[in-house]
Amino acid sequence: VQLQASGGGLVQAGDSLRLSCAASGRTFSSYYMRWFRQPPQKEREFMAAITWSGSNIYYADSVKGRFTVSVDNAKNTVYLQMDSLKPEDTAVYYCSASRFVLHQAGNDYWGQGTQVTVSS
Repeated sequence: VQLQASGGGLVQAGDSLRLSCAASGRTFSSYYMRWFRQPPQKEREFMAAITWSGSNIYYADSVKGRFTVSVDNAKNTVYLQMDSLKPEDTAVYYCSASRFVLHQAGNDYWGQGTQVTVSS
């Protein structure tokens, strides 16, 4: 079972990035696919979640209107399009598969994280 996150990097404020999370090893069809982030010296926080059908989508208020989560079932991949990036978006971004939208449960699946750094 593997979630492989990629797409992070160093960008300037106002730029865009698209993160990808490729899922393999099992079927996550009944799971929420989520994005969290952990800024330096802070706790991990919820960003967005989506079902594989794409019919249920949730966002944190802090990114609503700037970030867009989507799925490509053919590629077993979840995306996080991040626009109008701000320095405060700097964090390690994680993808996760879970039975829950927000709750971080002990049996959740997590990717390895990808660093996003936004310079001012």
